[in-house]
Amino acid sequence: MTSSAILSHPIKPIADLPVDADLAQALLSSMVEYGEQLHGRRLWLACSGGRDSLSLATLCVQLYRQGKLPFLPQLLHVNHGLQADSDTWAMHVAHWAAVQQIPCRILRAQVNGHDEQAARQARYDVMRAQLNQDDVLLLAHHADDQAETVLMRLIQGAGVNGLSGMQPWRIQTQGAQRMALWRPWLTVKRANISNYAQRLKLPYIDDPTNDAGENVRSGLRLDIMPVLATYNSNVIDNIARSAQLLRDAQLIINAQAAEDLQQIEVASLQLSSAQRVLNIDKLQALPIYRQRQLLHHWLGQDEPLPPAKQLVDDVFMLSRREDPDHQTALFWQARKQSYTICRYRQQLYRLSSEWSKWLALPLTKQIQPLSDFVVADADADSAAAQPISVTLRRDNNFIWQVQMMPNALAELLDSDQDGDEKFKITFAPLGRQQRVQTALASRPQVGKKLYQTLGVPVWLRESLVLVSAVSVQQNKEWPLLLVSPFERWILGTSRSLTDTTENIGVLDSAIRSNVIRNSAIRNSLSINNAF
Repeated sequence: MTSSAILSHPIKPIADLPVDADLAQALLSSMVEYGEQLHGRRLWLACSGGRDSLSLATLCVQLYRQGKLPFLPQLLHVNHGLQADSDTWAMHVAHWAAVQQIPCRILRAQVNGHDEQAARQARYDVMRAQLNQDDVLLLAHHADDQAETVLMRLIQGAGVNGLSGMQPWRIQTQGAQRMALWRPWLTVKRANISNYAQRLKLPYIDDPTNDAGENVRSGLRLDIMPVLATYNSNVIDNIARSAQLLRDAQLIINAQAAEDLQQIEVASLQLSSAQRVLNIDKLQALPIYRQRQLLHHWLGQDEPLPPAKQLVDDVFMLSRREDPDHQTALFWQARKQSYTICRYRQQLYRLSSEWSKWLALPLTKQIQPLSDFVVADADADSAAAQPISVTLRRDNNFIWQVQMMPNALAELLDSDQDGDEKFKITFAPLGRQQRVQTALASRPQVGKKLYQTLGVPVWLRESLVLVSAVSVQQNKEWPLLLVSPFERWILGTSRSLTDTTENIGVLDSAIRSNVIRNSAIRNSLSINNAF
């Protein structure tokens, strides 16, 4: 089978053919720059069979055979099935790789859509599924691609980050999967690659759709770039240099935003990517331009693509509202998941969709005999130091547990009671009409007044749990603590338990609450909010 898109040069070994010095220097210099990141990682090369990727594969083979490159990447060719000759092209790439003795895998992708973005997403998805964690994907993007990318983003109204173009080294994540994208040729012009391919008579695939002018990128390539070159023949190099300068500027901006974030985020209320919180008073102490940049940085955490300017503007206006209405909620459908951005009092919250769903799960009452929390051997220090956990709510994403320290609570309850008294510990959702008195309050409170006093946002009010000690003999209940996923309040309804500093300290250390990501489902860092 043949295809008119494949140049009619015979497939032959290329290891001993002349190496292009400029192309080799660009690759080897980039390898030195990112040598530490490359060390110990497996490398793959995305090879469509076109001029650019086949030239990069050729250079890798040549430098490897000459001992100048310490690795030989494996080729990945994605067959979209979008062209009549797609199967022929895949066979051609496989044949070329076999002749060069370079490993090659042919992958099939299902494209959901008809535009270039859909095809690109399908390519990355199928290649990502092939790669192991932290593998490196080598890409043949060059300076002309960079110039087209910058112009596309300029047309779309991008900021400094977007106008910095493609990065020579970038970590891309999708769920728990992580890989590195390496582009060593971003300083190399297309013309240099073309000359190299022609000198070596590489039988590359000249896909006719690349120059069809049916998308923005090809339109810029065919219509705009030639015109710009009449004004300045160095337009490609100049745009690439501007992208590099903007990339450096973006690093400075990111460093400033990260420093501001450390000062303004509410650390006690953070839960990985699920809930992120800012202090509005501290935010407004910054100059307005730094407020906007911080909000852009804060919103875009955990996402591969930044938020739109309109969303940043809307969140900025939400932070500056002075009326008491806190019901406004902004919705953002990002790449990984969706988020709700809302405000309660002087705090901004970014809540993920999976976290909001978890907060809506019902809580049920649980009862544990106090004896479950008592270690019989008082001298068993190592055992006594280990908390016993009670799970209040869980799903595939998060687990909320209350941890009870053995013996400590029993000693507290026995301090003013008959030593033979038997207790149960109950964990029950706080009822809306249930009256509760915290240690600092002068009287019990109920419902809306209690939520306002404690400063509990609307979305956390169904996640309040009352921890009580119940006497088995007397059938009498002593409320001990009110806990939420992030906070706890010592209750003051039992003088015998909480009327001394010593007892309050014991209670404070005897019961702890924390929410973690479910490590059985995802491999991520636990966020411990122990008290």
